[in-house]
Amino acid sequence: MRGLAASILAALGGFIILVLEIIGARYLAKDFGGSFYVWVSQIGVVMLALACGYYVGGALADKHGRLGGLGLLLVVAGVFTFAVPNLAPPIIEAIIGRHPTDRAIPPLWQKLDPALGSMCVFLFPCIVLAMLPPFLIRWLTSRVDRVGRSSGAVIAAGTLGSIAGVFVAGYILIDVMRVSDIFRLMGGLTAMAGALSAVLDRWFGGKPVTR
Repeated sequence: MRGLAASILAALGGFIILVLEIIGARYLAKDFGGSFYVWVSQIGVVMLALACGYYVGGALADKHGRLGGLGLLLVVAGVFTFAVPNLAPPIIEAIIGRHPTDRAIPPLWQKLDPALGSMCVFLFPCIVLAMLPPFLIRWLTSRVDRVGRSSGAVIAAGTLGSIAGVFVAGYILIDVMRVSDIFRLMGGLTAMAGALSAVLDRWFGGKPVTR
C-alpha cells in the first residue's frame, strides 16, 4: 500500500511537470514567437528546476523525513500554477516592454527573453514538484538494503508519469482545452498531490531508516 501510494504520487508529479513543460512552451510562443529559442528556454528551465528540486528535496527529506511539510509547499505551488493565466501576462509584458519600441530587440535578448519568461512563470512550481521523488524515496525506505529498490520504483513511476504527460499534453489536452484551463487543471492536480501527501503522512507517518 505504501509503495503503491508513493508510485502514484511520483507518477502524478512527473505527469504535471511534463505537461507544464509542453504547454508552457506553447504559452510562451504567443508572446516570444514559436522559435527554436522558446523550446530551448523552456526545456532548459525545467531541467534547472529538476536539478534544484532534487537537491533541495533530498536535503529536506534527510532533515525532516515527512511528507506533510512538502504537502503544504505543493498546495502553494498548485495555487501559483492555477493563477498562471492571471500572473503571467504582466510579467511577460514587462520583459518584452523594457525594450524600446522603435528599435529591434537585440539578438542576444531574442534568445534570453524566453528564458526569463519561463523562469518567472515555471521555475517555482517545477522545483516544488521535483522535490517529490527524494521525499518519497526517504518516506518509502525503512532499511538501507532496500534503498536501491525504493529509488528505482519511485524514479520509474515518475518517468512513466512524464511519458504520459508528454503524449496527453501533445495529443489530447491541446486539442480539447484552452491553455489557460490546462494551467488551472495542473494547478488543481498539484494541490491534490499536496493534499494526498499530507493524508499519507498522517496515515503512515515516517519510518526511521535502519540497517
